[in-house]
Amino acid sequence: MRSKPDFIFKIPKFTIQNNLIDTAHSTEAKKFIFLGSSCIYPKLAPQPLKKEYLLTGSLEPTTEWYAIAKIAGVMACEAIRKQYGRDFVSLMPTNLYGPNDNFDLKTSHVLPAMIRKFHEAKLNNNEPVELWGSGTPIREFLHVDDMADAVVFALENKLPEHLYNIGTGKDLTIKELAETIQKVVGHNGEIVWDSSKPDGTPRKLMNVDKMKKAGWQASTNLEDGIESSYNWFLENENKYKQVKL
Repeated sequence: MRSKPDFIFKIPKFTIQNNLIDTAHSTEAKKFIFLGSSCIYPKLAPQPLKKEYLLTGSLEPTTEWYAIAKIAGVMACEAIRKQYGRDFVSLMPTNLYGPNDNFDLKTSHVLPAMIRKFHEAKLNNNEPVELWGSGTPIREFLHVDDMADAVVFALENKLPEHLYNIGTGKDLTIKELAETIQKVVGHNGEIVWDSSKPDGTPRKLMNVDKMKKAGWQASTNLEDGIESSYNWFLENENKYKQVKL
């Protein structure tokens, strides 16, 4: 039997967001916050990413189905805002991390996956940790508590535009991220980069000037945020021990 393509699994998310937007509109909700993703922007868009770059180029191929679903949500909220004057706002967060993250190595994102890899390598006599790619791509990371705070801010304040980037406005290379996580975890072994694996988009940094101007900005230091994530992982490590690597 031929396996189904990965994008099939994004369809439920697309349906859920459309139902929520439609219900908010049909019930004449005065306020609605739609959460998207930085992947809505073209793969090779100028940096830092601005709202004006939306739909100006090709998307990252590995996430284009998810990105298209999110773009549809953004456009729907903008249309409702323009046509009916409702306070529908789209927030586009950068890469999120923090307590309650997914640390399953088969399905997790880069930061929690690194935390688990370095932790388990530390327990195995500080064995080398192999990571994908060259380590040169540049990424931005936002603590989930800051994201929640941004949502509350958007709910409590009337924002003049329909789309806002949510991030720290600061980025670092994946190599620098790995070294920071290695330090927090306390792993003293070697990091091995597998350059045969893909790097993905070269850089993704959000322009957060509009949200700053509105009165909000992130407050969690990356190293402190990683430490809080690692502490949560340690407290919940047992649930991951049954996962076959």
